[in-house]
Amino acid sequence: MTTHCCEAMTSHLSVHCDQHDDAFVCPDSLIGFSAKFQEYGLIIHDGGTSSITIDFCPWCGRHLPKSQRDRWFDELERRGIDPSEDEVPAEFQDDRWVASLHQE
Repeated sequence: MTTHCCEAMTSHLSVHCDQHDDAFVCPDSLIGFSAKFQEYGLIIHDGGTSSITIDFCPWCGRHLPKSQRDRWFDELERRGIDPSEDEVPAEFQDDRWVASLHQE
């Protein structure tokens, strides 16, 4: 489980709306976090699931961790998995894969 940089970030990522199940649909959700990529982004409310990746916390100003998106794809390729064609293992759906690399 990821620990975020400040209480404000944690609070904004924990917004639960009674009217919307999806943060990308809820206008009160401003920021998203992808555990598998370790990426933070400002949600673009245009009906899709786009966000703009950010490098600094909008509330405390701390530098956010480097995205692991490229590493995620590299690690799947190293294991012979094509995410566009093959089933992606469960540990690659969240941040477990990052933790497992530190144990090797």
